[in-house]
Amino acid sequence: MNEELENQRLDKWLWAARFYKTRALAAEAVSGGKVHLNGERVKPGRVVKVADQLQISMGIAEYDIVVLGLNKQRRPAREAQLLYQESEEGKALRLRQVEQNRVLNANMPHSDHRPNKKERRNIVNFKRQQNDS
Repeated sequence: MNEELENQRLDKWLWAARFYKTRALAAEAVSGGKVHLNGERVKPGRVVKVADQLQISMGIAEYDIVVLGLNKQRRPAREAQLLYQESEEGKALRLRQVEQNRVLNANMPHSDHRPNKKERRNIVNFKRQQNDS
C-alpha cells in the first residue's frame, strides 16, 4: 500500500482494488448508480479517502465495504484485498445469495444444442414479459 496518498478518484480506486477490470468499466458502474459512497450516488471523479464506506452492486453480489488504503497502481489480488474490509453481515448475505443462485442454476434444464430461430424468439418474448411485469 502506498502511504503517501491521501485521496484518490473513485473509479481509479475501484480499478486498483480489482472490483472492475478497467477504469472505464468502473466509471460506467459508478455513473450507472451501481456504486454509492457514504450512502450517496456519486460521479466517477469523486474523491475517496481512507475510512469511506462503499456499497457496490455487481450482478447478484452486494458488497458493503470500508476503504482501508489507497494505491495508485493496480497490484496483485492479495495486495488489493488489503485496500478494503468487507462487513461480516454483508459477506454472509453475499455468500448466501451466490449459493442460492448456484442451486437455482443447477435445477435449470440445460439443452445440448444452441437455440434455433423459433426458440430464440420464444426466449426474447419471455424476457420481455418478465421485464414488463
